Amino acid sequence: MADKGLSESPEKQQGETDKTTSKDGLFLYNGGLYPAIISSPETLKLLHTFKARKDDVVLVGYAKTGTNWVAQMLLELEAASGKYDEEEKKQRKQQLEELKIAPYLEFGDPGKFERMEKLPSRRLIKTHLIPHKIPRSIFEQKAKMLVLFRNPKDTAVSYYHFSQGMRLIPNKQPWDTFFSDFINGKVPYGVYLDHIIAWNKYIDDKNIMFVTYEELKENTTLGLKKMANFFEFSVTDQDIQAIIEKTSFKAMKEKGSETHGMAAKSLFRKGIVGDWKSLFTEEQSKEMDRRFEECAAHTKIGQMLKYDVYCKN
Repeated sequence: MADKGLSESPEKQQGETDKTTSKDGLFLYNGGLYPAIISSPETLKLLHTFKARKDDVVLVGYAKTGTNWVAQMLLELEAASGKYDEEEKKQRKQQLEELKIAPYLEFGDPGKFERMEKLPSRRLIKTHLIPHKIPRSIFEQKAKMLVLFRNPKDTAVSYYHFSQGMRLIPNKQPWDTFFSDFINGKVPYGVYLDHIIAWNKYIDDKNIMFVTYEELKENTTLGLKKMANFFEFSVTDQDIQAIIEKTSFKAMKEKGSETHGMAAKSLFRKGIVGDWKSLFTEEQSKEMDRRFEECAAHTKIGQMLKYDVYCKN
């Protein structure tokens, strides 16, 4: 079965010209929507200048699929492997702040890519981008990538609540409006299922590890061990247990204001599987089922998501 897109691209929906709209705080660049408050066309134009390193730790995930949680796991794995004490971890974080390095590749000012070269190895590189928009140097250097997915219904609900608390996309809109925007790609990063289709082409790439939010929730210990092995982090079972405690939802929420500032309240809401049932109507659920079946169910990543387990009543 041929891969299918789910909707017309935002470029076709909104016209061929890249633009920033003051109405909703989004801008269109190269066919994709981005939040103007944390990104800019100037930054995206220079994405190709990012110089990857072979030992970079790259985390990729569509918005609200669990990237903040998994990023903290990776930071803790690196710290345990490098035997960093708390002071060393604090210094590395402070360096990020001093260099004003925004947390995701596509965020921040255009000069960030040059400043990132001053960061010590191993660098944690995060992005929400679809593969063809990721800097080529990452693939050319064969930097290892962890690509994260989450069931689409929970992703939509988490994204909706996030949009209500943050001024990154049109907020305070009704769920029904957001759902329509989400499935039609009128939110930053476009149609989520298109990311599944795009990444499925890399399913056999030995430098890419695919993981789901749900499997990490089911067995965090196993997930951490797989990540450690993939990125060649040398950690003990004792390290793994300590990391599980440090990266529990409760622990991360308690330290949220310290690690993520004002965004913490929106970032750390519930951290559960199955919350989609709190908002999806029967009609919306069937619509998502139909689109998933049509476009992603046949892919290996689609099968990894165990859609029938997590997205059916």
